[in-house]
Amino acid sequence: MKDNNNQAYIAQAGEKSLHILPQMINRHGLIAGATGTGKTVTLQNMAETFSQLGIPVFMTDIKGDLSGVSRAGGGSSKVAERLAELGLESAGFRYQDFPVCFWDVYGKQGHPFRTTVSQMGPLLLSRLMGLNDTQSGVLSLIFRIADDNGLLLIDMKDLREMIAYVGEFRSQFTASYGNISTATIGSIQRMLLQLEEQGGDRFFGEPAFRIGELLQRDYSGKGMLNILTADKLMQSPRIYSTLLLWLLSELFEELPEVGDLPSPKLVFFFDEAHLLFNEAPKALLEKIEQVVRLIRSKGVGVYFVSQNPIDLPDTVLGQLGNRVQHALRAFTPRDQKAVKTAAQTFSINPALNVEKVITELGVGEALVSFLDAKGRPNPVERALILPPQGQIGAITDSERAQIIRSSPVYGKYDKEIDRESAYEVLRGQSEQRRREADAEQRRKEWEKQQKELDKQQREAARRQPPAPRPRSTTRRTAQGGGGFLGDMLGEVAKQTSRSVTRNIGNQVGRQIVRGLLGGILGGRK
Repeated sequence: MKDNNNQAYIAQAGEKSLHILPQMINRHGLIAGATGTGKTVTLQNMAETFSQLGIPVFMTDIKGDLSGVSRAGGGSSKVAERLAELGLESAGFRYQDFPVCFWDVYGKQGHPFRTTVSQMGPLLLSRLMGLNDTQSGVLSLIFRIADDNGLLLIDMKDLREMIAYVGEFRSQFTASYGNISTATIGSIQRMLLQLEEQGGDRFFGEPAFRIGELLQRDYSGKGMLNILTADKLMQSPRIYSTLLLWLLSELFEELPEVGDLPSPKLVFFFDEAHLLFNEAPKALLEKIEQVVRLIRSKGVGVYFVSQNPIDLPDTVLGQLGNRVQHALRAFTPRDQKAVKTAAQTFSINPALNVEKVITELGVGEALVSFLDAKGRPNPVERALILPPQGQIGAITDSERAQIIRSSPVYGKYDKEIDRESAYEVLRGQSEQRRREADAEQRRKEWEKQQKELDKQQREAARRQPPAPRPRSTTRRTAQGGGGFLGDMLGEVAKQTSRSVTRNIGNQVGRQIVRGLLGGILGGRK
């Protein structure tokens, strides 16, 4: 609830109202507490208050309860009791609705919410797929090869085709990119298949979500409450947490440096924050810490919502200046450790035994500490959280559909686009290689057939009998008749014929022939 001084009025400690100063909202925060202690109502109250200050908000709706913020509240006896207890009815409290934009990865209960494989990047995609360090390194190489060859990785079929391409021609990439084993390629392909079976493929495609959509206000100046439907998404916790981390990273990468503003550009609520840090590799934890530490200079405040403060690494927990701690239960040694850790993170209030009070808090009651104007934590107070001004609980399906249809982004992301990318290019190259291979195979078959035909012709020629020699037609003379002279004349005629044929134009040859014939036949000298 916004008070008259344009401050975020969040809780009431006796006669003392507890506010978050607008310029301190981007110093991040924590909402913690056991299940059923009122974390969701606190989140809704803070989101509404920030919206009234003109600050857009992003939050996930895991149970469907937050959709009610789009309708004015009222009609709840518990809310009425709290208003009377705090004396808010006479202090200007009024029920009201807030501008809402619904988003949904599956495109059923909100506008489709997608990104591209390239925008997700190999680090987050490795976490999404549960890859080990070796597999993650090979996936990074695959992204590098795609970039170097101008291949766009937009959706899952692009990535699947790219992995198969690198696996098929891995020997060609070894010299430039390092060793890529067949076993690792096979493991990545199996993990990718599992991700698709979990519905992860629905998150990748175009048109991709644009960060600027989160920074809108309505006609009255209220900040837009962007609600990501996450009931089905929570069935795949790794997809849920990686998606939110990607969105946080995109905000960090795309928004310009603005320093400390009078109020932030956006507040980002990260519900079920413990999922973000479960089994996260060191490189990813370092990235999260960097984003949380530096993103406030981009004008973004991040508020983690979790059951126990110990769910968050100390490096992240130390960045969260605004704290709302609901009740914790100390049934187990781990619970007792969580109580002690939570108590030690608050600025000391001598009048309050924090470690004892944490286990005694009722529903809607919390230990609260916000930053003062100089960025120092105020002493912790035991306080009652203000009730939301919007409806508590889910709206109907028809009401949701009406809000979606009247949204300024309606129709902008609904129709999926499938432009030419790595899948189409690599499939085209594969088809070209197949055609060339078919042509080469046909050429080789033709040459083989020609060789076989030539062989058959030679064999047939070899088996044919030799042609008979022609009988001599040399004319015998009257003086010799047959006998020796006839035979000699025949032989001389044959020899002379062959010699004349070989040496046509040779004058010496012709003289020898004439001289020999003239002598034998008695010609004139």
